[in-house]
Amino acid sequence: MTDRKLLSPATLGALQLPNRLIMAPLTRCRAGDGYIPQSINATYYAQRSAAGLIIGEATQVARNGIGYPNTPGIYTSAQVVGWKQVTKAVHDRGGRIFLQLWHAGRVAHPSLLPEGEIPIAPSPIAANCMADTANGQQPHVTPRALALTEIPRIIEQFRQGAKNALMAGFDGVEIHSANGYLLDQFLQDSSNQRSDKYGGSVENRARLLLEVVQAVVEVWGKGKVGVRLSPSSAFNDMQDSNPTATFSYVADALNQFGLAYLHAIEPRIQGNITIAETGKGLGARFFRSIFQGSIVTAGGYTCEMGEAVLQEDSADFVAYGRLFLSNPDLPKRFALNAELNRYERNTFYSSGEQGYTDYPAIETLGL
Repeated sequence: MTDRKLLSPATLGALQLPNRLIMAPLTRCRAGDGYIPQSINATYYAQRSAAGLIIGEATQVARNGIGYPNTPGIYTSAQVVGWKQVTKAVHDRGGRIFLQLWHAGRVAHPSLLPEGEIPIAPSPIAANCMADTANGQQPHVTPRALALTEIPRIIEQFRQGAKNALMAGFDGVEIHSANGYLLDQFLQDSSNQRSDKYGGSVENRARLLLEVVQAVVEVWGKGKVGVRLSPSSAFNDMQDSNPTATFSYVADALNQFGLAYLHAIEPRIQGNITIAETGKGLGARFFRSIFQGSIVTAGGYTCEMGEAVLQEDSADFVAYGRLFLSNPDLPKRFALNAELNRYERNTFYSSGEQGYTDYPAIETLGL
C-alpha cells in the first residue's frame, strides 16, 4: 500500500518533505570525549535519512545542562565541527535534520557536572526519581534555584546553541520544553514555586520558554524552529495542577512566532516506555484547535495508528522513535508492508555499534 498519507509529500515550515514520517529525537549516549559527535553518529543518522525529517537527539546548550552520560553538546567549536560531519552525511543522502536544543535542569546530577556542582532549577525541589549516571542510577539531589539575574544567561545559552546549530549545517532546531527538563520545569507548577516574574501565574511560568523561543527564532527565522511539549507526561516527576490551562496558554502564545511545528508527546508515552492507553490526557488532538501551525505527534505509533491520526486530521506529521531506531529504512518498510526489525531495549543507552548502526536495511535481508 503506497497511497498512505504517511508516505505523501508535505510542507513543514520552510521545508518540503518527501513523507510525513519524522524521526523522533532519541537520546543514545554515544558522543565522544568532550561531548563531541563522532563518525559513528554520522553513520547512524545518515542511515535514517529517508525520514521526512530527522530531529536530532537532545543536545545540551551548556556544560551544566547535561542530564545523562555521553550526550552531545552544541556549546563548543569542537562540537560544532563534530555535528558538521553528521549534517553533511545526512544531506549527502538527501535527508533533512533539525537539532533538539536542551538543558536538563534539575535532572542533571553532580557526578555529571563540572566539579560536582549542584544542578539548577526554577525552585529547590528535587525530582522524585532516579538519575542516570556513569556509576548507575542514583537519587536526584535538591537543585539550586536560579537567581533572577541568572535567567538571561539561560536564554543566551539557547540563543548561542541555535547559532552553533546554524553553523553546523542543520536545517532547523527544536526547543526541548518537555519530559521534565529545564524549560518544562519552569512551565509546570509542581517544579516551579517561584514568586518572581518567572513563577506563580501561567503567564509567568511560560515566560522563560517564550523568551527562549523568541531568541532562537531571531537566529533561525520563521518556519525553521519547532517546540516540543509533554502536557500529560509524569516522566521525571512532573505534574501541573491545571495542565489544560497551562498548555492552552502556551500553545496559543506560540502562535506569534511562525514556528515550523508544535511537537506533542501523547499521554501514553512516559520517557521511552509506552503505558496502557487511558483515553485521558492532552496530546495532538488537544492542541489542534489552539495551535495554528503544523502539529507533530509522538506516542508509540504503529504504521496503522500513524495513518489513522493523519486521516482524522489530529496531526500533520507522526514522529517515530523506537521503530526508526531499529528500522533505518522505515518509510520503505511501511510502503512495502515489510516486516520490521525488533528493537533491543538493552542497547538504547549503551556504547558502540550494537543496537545503533547494525540494524539491517531491507536490501541486506534480500527483500
